[in-house]
Amino acid sequence: MSIFDNPDEYYMREALREARAAAAEGEVPIGAVIVSGDRVIARAHNQTEMLHDVTAHAEMLAFTAASEGIGAKYLTDCTLYVTVEPCPMCAGAAGWTQVGRIVYGARDPKRGYSLLTGPVLHPKTEVIGGVLADECEQLMKEFFKQKR
Repeated sequence: MSIFDNPDEYYMREALREARAAAAEGEVPIGAVIVSGDRVIARAHNQTEMLHDVTAHAEMLAFTAASEGIGAKYLTDCTLYVTVEPCPMCAGAAGWTQVGRIVYGARDPKRGYSLLTGPVLHPKTEVIGGVLADECEQLMKEFFKQKR
């Protein structure tokens, strides 16, 4: 697949690579990439077990890497691609970074930010859900099936 065929699917596949890396390390398989223009400026996956840090979610690590990479705290011209709907903590951080777009794969009906009432994201942030949702959801299901 070319980036020009469907950029959202292309970059979600990059996030899925990160999610698979997380699973290989025994982490919950969530991956994230941040894109500016047509360039990946940050990539990360969950590292809560490795770092013994409950805040070491893929999105949080990607926000830090992207901000360091561009030398700015706001990511208004960037898109966050993440395999699972962000949790309230990550959505709050997305709001503070003023990320321009969020594209996620699978919904998180138990812990996703959409369960909250009231605004969490920056008002100008565009959100697109369901990109490669089946593939993202299957990765999560397989991971937790093996854990049980």
